[in-house]
Amino acid sequence: MLEVLNKLWRPVVEILILAVGLYYVATFVRGTRGAAIFTGFLALLLTLAIGTYLLDLQVLRWLLGIFSPIVAVAVVVIFQPELRRMLAKLGDVQLFGTSREQRESIEVIIQTAERLAEVRIGALIAIEQTVQLQEAVESGIPVDCVATPEMLETIFFPNNAIHDGGVIIRGDRIAAAACIFPLTRRQDLNKSLGTRHRAAIGLSEETDAVIVAVSEETGSISTSHKGQFVRGLTREELRAFLSAVLLSPGQPRNVAEWPRARTTDRSRPDPALTSRIEPK
Repeated sequence: MLEVLNKLWRPVVEILILAVGLYYVATFVRGTRGAAIFTGFLALLLTLAIGTYLLDLQVLRWLLGIFSPIVAVAVVVIFQPELRRMLAKLGDVQLFGTSREQRESIEVIIQTAERLAEVRIGALIAIEQTVQLQEAVESGIPVDCVATPEMLETIFFPNNAIHDGGVIIRGDRIAAAACIFPLTRRQDLNKSLGTRHRAAIGLSEETDAVIVAVSEETGSISTSHKGQFVRGLTREELRAFLSAVLLSPGQPRNVAEWPRARTTDRSRPDPALTSRIEPK
């Protein structure tokens, strides 16, 4: 009996590891442009592998062995966006700046979003956390000044030369403006979402940044964090979300859960807010 168990435990562990790995890979690519490619590639690979070993096709087995390194390189090239997002999430460790800087940034962003929403001026603001946004910073115009509502309003004013693109806040300072954020590749989003909102979701998928967007068409305020997008937030809902993510490491990270943290009686999540969460 012990001999049988000793022979079986290794294959069982290997199967479990492979199953868990495939599950998480499928979760990462789900809803992206690479999902169909991944499904077709996996089906073709499994069909060839099973057929080769069941029918004992020696030549085909030899060819699969020869081309396996090429296939590995092709996977890295084809699924580069998904792999990048996966590695960013694996390295996601919650290390924040000082509480004072975060509180100041929260109030600055709330005031800015509210003022711009009133006059329907579009805005896209990313708050850097543990994953540095250096690539996005280099794509924009260096600013390096203290973040204030007046400065942010000036940047996003339509006649300003750098109003297009996103602003990156690092600590309590504006690192850069007119930055280019990666667009999400998800196919399950509402068709009404424009480039600004898709850029907010795209950056949140690849990093742990918190992104706040203001729509110039409707004046609605939206947030995106870890690929989860919520729109139509009020001032207090925006404050509750930013406080839960930036100031309270112990708070829930799922956007559907944080509304309960903002209520004094710890009641159930607000159904009206939860219904505004885009499916992940």
